[in-house]
Amino acid sequence: MQKQSIDRSALLVIDVQDSFKATSRWERRGNPDFERNVAALVDAWREASLPVIFVLHTDDDPGFETTSPHFRLMDFLTRRDGEPLLIKNTRNAFTSTDLQQRLEALGVTRVVITGIQTEQCCETTTRVAADLGYDADFVTEATQSFPIVNAETGEELLPDEIFHRTEFVLRKRFARIAKVSDLVAELSEVTTPSNR
Repeated sequence: MQKQSIDRSALLVIDVQDSFKATSRWERRGNPDFERNVAALVDAWREASLPVIFVLHTDDDPGFETTSPHFRLMDFLTRRDGEPLLIKNTRNAFTSTDLQQRLEALGVTRVVITGIQTEQCCETTTRVAADLGYDADFVTEATQSFPIVNAETGEELLPDEIFHRTEFVLRKRFARIAKVSDLVAELSEVTTPSNR
């Protein structure tokens, strides 16, 4: 998979919203370093003056309605002026928003995927991005998930299994599996004092 330059990238922060805290699932979340890792990437992209795009998900589930007090970015994130906040009602961030048009206008050819849930909106956005021709980095350690129960058998898939499975199916076909530290290091190589 050819790697596009990181200076043509955008950071996508998908569904990092209080809506998830309104459910009992949040108590069983899998990634204890999620907030720290997402915040580190947001800081790094801002430092490099590269686009940060926030996305929120809405549907009829409690807490996800646009009228809910939980329908907002989590407190550890503060959106800056000029940073888009897109509202989607599909599992991927492209189909129900103007994300693709925004990326094209910015000259973005590479997207870096973070957010909630690992195997749902983050993975689906990654697959669509790849099909649209974007170079994608999937940052598992900056995603979050919860146990999934099979309604027919009662079998439960735990977050660590979900993280592993998602990496397994995305790697080399749809995305590179990226580490926060590697992306920050890559950004520092292209960021010069003149564009900071």
